[in-house]
Amino acid sequence: MVNSSHEAMHRIFQEYPGLFAGVSKVLGLPFVQPTSMAVLPSDLTEIQPVERRVDTLLRFDSDDEPLLVAVEAQRGKDPDKPASWAYYLSYLYTKYKVPPLLLVVCQDRATAEWAARPVDIGPRQWPALTLHPLVAGPHNMPVITDPAEAREDLALATLSVITHAKEPAVDGILKALSAALRGVPEAFAGPIIEFTAQGLGSSRRAAEIWRNLVAVDLSFYKSYLAEEVRAEVRAQIQDEVRAQIQDEVRAQVQEEARAESLVRKGAEDILLVLETRGLDVSGAVRERVTACDDPELLRRWLTRAVTVPVAEQIFE
Repeated sequence: MVNSSHEAMHRIFQEYPGLFAGVSKVLGLPFVQPTSMAVLPSDLTEIQPVERRVDTLLRFDSDDEPLLVAVEAQRGKDPDKPASWAYYLSYLYTKYKVPPLLLVVCQDRATAEWAARPVDIGPRQWPALTLHPLVAGPHNMPVITDPAEAREDLALATLSVITHAKEPAVDGILKALSAALRGVPEAFAGPIIEFTAQGLGSSRRAAEIWRNLVAVDLSFYKSYLAEEVRAEVRAQIQDEVRAQIQDEVRAQVQEEARAESLVRKGAEDILLVLETRGLDVSGAVRERVTACDDPELLRRWLTRAVTVPVAEQIFE
């Protein structure tokens, strides 16, 4: 399962190798349509104890010539990367004897512009090699906000989401992709839903939008994200019901406490009036007054306590 936006940026090419054709078309590169595709091992480790791994490595065969595509997900500027990328391409060309191409996928314009710069390797008078990556990022990937367009190439629409995850335009792309997935078989829609969720990475607002769209528009799918959203919705409803019950119980307790306080104060006022007037308050009168829990009856007794000649007459 994809577990980070870094993996989503390159793993989507493993899941849908044909996505490279869509990306190259968008970028205006005249690659011949391949007749076959294969995902190759990404381990570029030498015999020496130095491990080097490209994120995703693809091989495309066509009527023209075979092509290797090394896909690298880059989330920030790294001054050591150009040397590593140059090594990858040299090693791949040595191992497979097939022209290699480096595709770098980015989620922000600054990183994309940095990655796209040609890097000369060698003396400035005569560079031996020039690294020239192909970059896909928010600066050149299409903003697909039309569900019909998204439906034509769901993988490209998903990459559009991933590369624009930090851009305001991602909201419209997510809505278009959600609408485009309606009616798509679950076997194909499920991975798209998960790649989209993971590709959003740390963009919390966009991730929340996508989770809501999955919960409402794509609720019939059984992907882990859909199940997670449903579980959260159920938990939220339970919490809201529990909170409502607690509020009602709390209000009832407070109301009962207020009523009890009024009753107690009413009884105290009656006894205070009788005693202030100098009347003899027997134990029976005191017990009957303090035992009464009817506020209306206590008010009547209080009114009488002001004028009666003896305390017992407040009950008449």
